[in-house]
This record gives sequence, C-alpha cells and structure tokens, in this order.
Amino acid sequence: MNDAVARIGLAEDDEIELGEAALDLAALDHPRVPLAPYRARLDAMAADLARDGASLRTAQDRAALLAELVAVEHGIEGDRTTYDDPANADLLRALDRRRGLPVTLAILYVSIARRVGWQADALNTPGHVLVRLGPDPAPVLLDPFNRGAIVDATGLAALLARVLGRGASPMPEHVEPLSNRAVLVRLLTNQAMRARDGGDLRRALLLQQRLTAVAPSEGTLWWERARLENALGRRAQARASLGAMLETTRDAALRRRISAALDALAGSGRE
Repeated sequence: MNDAVARIGLAEDDEIELGEAALDLAALDHPRVPLAPYRARLDAMAADLARDGASLRTAQDRAALLAELVAVEHGIEGDRTTYDDPANADLLRALDRRRGLPVTLAILYVSIARRVGWQADALNTPGHVLVRLGPDPAPVLLDPFNRGAIVDATGLAALLARVLGRGASPMPEHVEPLSNRAVLVRLLTNQAMRARDGGDLRRALLLQQRLTAVAPSEGTLWWERARLENALGRRAQARASLGAMLETTRDAALRRRISAALDALAGSGRE
C-alpha cells in the first residue's frame, strides 16, 4: 500500500478530499499513469464552476449549473450499457471513459462543488448514491448517474422502491450524508464485491486490504479480509486480520465470535 493511501487511513475525516483520495486509490491499479492531468482536469472544472456560478445563490440554480458542467459540457454520466464494468468504480477510468457508477460520479460532483465552497454531500441512499447540494432548510437532491437530474420526493420514493422493493418508504437514514471515509469505503466495497462475485478472490483480497488501510477501525472490513485470506489458504494472515478486528470492538458477542474463529483457524493445521 502506498503512502497516499496510508495517509487516508490516518487522516481525520474532514481532512480527506474526496476527489484526490479517489484518484490516489485508482492510481494503485495504474502505477505508470501520472495523476497530474487528472488533478488539473478537476481543477479546471472547479474553476469553470466558480466563474459561472459566482452570482448563483439557490441550491436549485447551483445544481442545474453543476449538472450542465459535468454532464453536458464534459459528457460524464452513468454507464447504463456496461454497468458492472470494474472501470466504472475507478475514477481515472471514469474520467477517461466519461462513464461511471453512482458512487464514482457522486465523488466527482461533491469534489467539484466543495472546491468552490458549496455545501455538498454524498448520501447513504441504498443501491444508488445521490448527492445533496446546499444547506438546510432547502437543499436539493441530484442524481449524478442520471446526468445530474433533480430528485424530488416522488423520485426518491421510486428509487427506493426499485432497490428495496415495493412499499418501501423513504427513511431519514436513506438521505443521511456519508462521511468522506464512508464514501471511499462504499467505492472500494463496490469493486471488491464485483471481484468476489466474479470469482477473482485474489483481486477481492487486494481490494479488501485497501479497505482496511482506508478505514482501519471498521471491524467488519477486517472480518471480510480474514474470510478471503482463509479461502486462499493464508491462515496466518487471516488470524492477524481477526486479531486486528478484535482490537477494534468492545462488543462482547462479537468478541466471542472472533475468538471462536481464531480458535478454528488455530486448529485447522499448517498453511
């Protein structure tokens, strides 16, 4: 793991700049690709937004301008044709291809908006990350995957019904802002899930290692890492991961579960 990713893990949440962090994570898979042109591209987009949005005061107007900049001028939108392509969860590739997943594009929208001092957050919307722009009491929800379209109450209910099933009602937790670290965890988890479901356990483990570097205090990430390490026959590493998880939790029931898993690994023989 490189120094940039280690710094993300050590940083306070408000010190994490989402666009920069997502570029650093993507660079792990493109070690020979310079990041400077991508950083310059984000800077240029923010400069255009600052120039054209200087006189705008309402969240509605700012959301319209942000969507115009990203989706129309730069042609960046959701990938409906090859949604499960791993490139959609890689900010470098998303910028190159001008296509991405909801979480990847949410990072782009939030990063650009924050660079000009606008309040913006990625939301904990199940299955489809939305962006909230502007402060209470009149923020606007927009959908970066759908060319920055405004999402009203009816649209939010329809989205949740598609993801959670008919009859699902919007709850406060569905539109809670995600912390910066949680956004990156969601991005990497998306990648790891696709690798795991595709049967590439080594790739899934590599991504799980990145997850535990980015969010070392999240015990469930260590559990999944240990599970993958054990599946690959790396029992000593699995025990180390469970030990790290044991250090992050004070929940008695969970500690017993971890201890039982450690005992099972200790009795499973040599690697």
